Amino acid sequence: MSYAIIGFGHIGQALAKAFARRGIEVSVATTRDPESFASAASAIGPTILPKTLADAVKADIVFLAVRFEQHPDVAKALSNWQGKTIVDVTNAYGVPPEELGGQPSSRFVAQAFSGAKLVKGFNHLVAAVLAQDPAVHGGRRVVFLASDDDGAAAEISALAENVGFAPIKLGGLSEGGLLVQARGNSWGQLIFKDLVKFDG
Repeated sequence: MSYAIIGFGHIGQALAKAFARRGIEVSVATTRDPESFASAASAIGPTILPKTLADAVKADIVFLAVRFEQHPDVAKALSNWQGKTIVDVTNAYGVPPEELGGQPSSRFVAQAFSGAKLVKGFNHLVAAVLAQDPAVHGGRRVVFLASDDDGAAAEISALAENVGFAPIKLGGLSEGGLLVQARGNSWGQLIFKDLVKFDG
């Protein structure tokens, strides 16, 4: 299984740190030349590999960590996303609901990635918290996942466990997805909730 993070701002780097802590290789890309962020990638760890966008989107699982309005540009990097899983880490705060056709923001994003399975996740924590080691006082930091594809949700849930988080599945994008999405001037009820799960 291969992984990529598209977007290397605060959130993209926070995700990269989670992979680096476990020594898992992950490609990172932006729309810029990989040389421009190579030193930031190597500062995180040797398993963080700067790539071009065209190379990075070849991965099986792609984390979308760009600004919401940039997602169509990423989608254009491939004509067919069949068989891939997109993890939507974007937040559509400030985007009027009318522009989303009244849909949950993740379902709107999913339409751009034709053929891909989409999981909303890792977006409810601020970057500074997401960047921290998810092991907290003997528990694990929670990440919420929502998807209309149970198989994709299970796949990303296993990956979240693998990098040290405690995943909680919230159901489909129109139910659980609304709890962790931003749209217009409102945040879902679970956004910014920093929760820790203790395995009893």
